[in-house]
Amino acid sequence: MAPKPKILIVDDEERFRNTMRKLLSIENYEASVAGSGSEALDELRKNNYDLVILDVRMPEVSGVQVLSEIKKLDPTIEVIIMTGYASVDTAKEIMKLGAYDYLLKPYAISELLEKIDAAYERKLGRRQLTEP
Repeated sequence: MAPKPKILIVDDEERFRNTMRKLLSIENYEASVAGSGSEALDELRKNNYDLVILDVRMPEVSGVQVLSEIKKLDPTIEVIIMTGYASVDTAKEIMKLGAYDYLLKPYAISELLEKIDAAYERKLGRRQLTEP
């Protein structure tokens, strides 16, 4: 079996993030959760993750700000943004900041799994290019 990425799910809605963690666990992904941007950044400072699934709209610190901080901490972490609010300006900004892609809520779990696998493939491909 091919290796699976270690994922951090960041969303202020507890029910959503726990459901997402369970769905990913069923698919054999190792997933953890954080309920806020600051909690996510603390977790990323303590543990290594391959991928972050990040909500845009959260109290305290926006997902866009968290994305920017994630890329400062570790530019190799792939980030998939989730949003329930389609905005061309936000999409442009998150892509410019280095997000892998974004999903509009609600979305099919199969669509998320495809994006996770593609983002992880990109990360692995970049790692191979930088290793001697």
